[in-house]
Amino acid sequence: MKVHEIIDRLSLEVKTVQGDIDRAVTGCYIGDLLSDVMANAKEGEIWITHQTHPNIVAVAVLKNLSGIILANRRKPEEGTLKKAEEERMMVASAPLSAFQAGGMLYQMLRC
Repeated sequence: MKVHEIIDRLSLEVKTVQGDIDRAVTGCYIGDLLSDVMANAKEGEIWITHQTHPNIVAVAVLKNLSGIILANRRKPEEGTLKKAEEERMMVASAPLSAFQAGGMLYQMLRC
């Protein structure tokens, strides 16, 4: 499944212009503790978080993730958007809780 398909099916509001929405998504990781994401997220996964600060972009780039979804309509900080644009990392806001978005992604990706 591609990032753009997830954007459509979860009704995400994309916050970045430069993110690669044609990238394949291999799974999903949900977490707010950056060290946990660094230790356990796998390349190609899309990350669901409540965090909005620029460090989320650094972690996503380090782990080569497919994108970042901010749960509960959270809005990224201005510095986060700037960093995401520089790194070509897709950041989007979801109208769903992390639980709801994760459950929907699980159903979409396991088929």
